[in-house]
Amino acid sequence: MIIKVCGMREPENIRAIEQAGADWMGFIFFPQSARYVSHRPEYLPEQCHRIGVFVNESSENILLKAQEFGLHHIQLHGRETPEQCRKLKAAGLGVIKVFSIAQESDLQSAGCYEGICDYFLFDTACSGYGGSGKTFNWNILQAYQGKTPFLLSGGLRPGSLSLLLQFKHEQWAGIDLNSGFETAPALKDAAAVHTFINQLKQKIQ
Repeated sequence: MIIKVCGMREPENIRAIEQAGADWMGFIFFPQSARYVSHRPEYLPEQCHRIGVFVNESSENILLKAQEFGLHHIQLHGRETPEQCRKLKAAGLGVIKVFSIAQESDLQSAGCYEGICDYFLFDTACSGYGGSGKTFNWNILQAYQGKTPFLLSGGLRPGSLSLLLQFKHEQWAGIDLNSGFETAPALKDAAAVHTFINQLKQKIQ
């Protein structure tokens, strides 16, 4: 079970979340986000995979950020095409494509990315690009028959543990935590994250 904590920015908070047991850590390179990372923090995680989050960004700029931050994966939230994903993967980056889900038909758009992306991330549909703080109906994902593993995102918080323990899908690979564990934008409650990760990993292998 991959535990990704997204929207990180502050050096000491990055260190604390790394020590709390996160597997992946996300850095948002979308200027309109309240969690936008404008420059390289003084500390970057050494034990976590570093994930760069982009929205409708050029491949050239993505590759520059990937080099600057030592990114392992890129997470694409916008209208990125399968061809762009293919080229970025060929450049040596893991690719996570995000799909906003409100109804079963929303899963159809993932089909064009099968065999190209390493992971999908299913998030709650909203007017912007992520960050809704709301959970969608995970039962919709029972209609997903693709072979690409996926992460669950959208409104996860400490009280979501029981719902996660009830969810089952053979391609479910992990979860994405963000605003539900924050004390302020880009500042996570490390103790809450640590407790949640320990409880979840004790129950789910």
